[in-house]
Amino acid sequence: MNPVVHFELPSDDRQRMADFYTTAFGWQMQMYGEEMGNYVVVTACETDENGRPKMAGTINGGFYPRQKDAPAQYPSVVIAVDDISEAMQKVTDAGGNVQGEPSQIPNVGWYVSFIDTEGNRLSLLQPVMG
Repeated sequence: MNPVVHFELPSDDRQRMADFYTTAFGWQMQMYGEEMGNYVVVTACETDENGRPKMAGTINGGFYPRQKDAPAQYPSVVIAVDDISEAMQKVTDAGGNVQGEPSQIPNVGWYVSFIDTEGNRLSLLQPVMG
């Protein structure tokens, strides 16, 4: 099985978003700059020295800037896969629509979004091993 390992949400104002989730739930935020697409990494559970959740069944996430001209700006889950090319083919064969080519996220892995048969946006991640 390929587990859900991450969630993503769009935001219009990342500081307002960070303040809300930090205040409401105690989540920690790590804000990146332009070089990482102004992404905000969210720590929503206790992690080990490698940044992996300590408790089974818990995940962390992130927020990305909402872009008015980009499709599917909705909450999403990220599914870990061993081989992103193979997973993309399986998504296509099952009736899904892969959204472009995978991009490499430094020190994280290869990432690509897809639309499932119900119109939901999800993503695939082939994590960096190590």
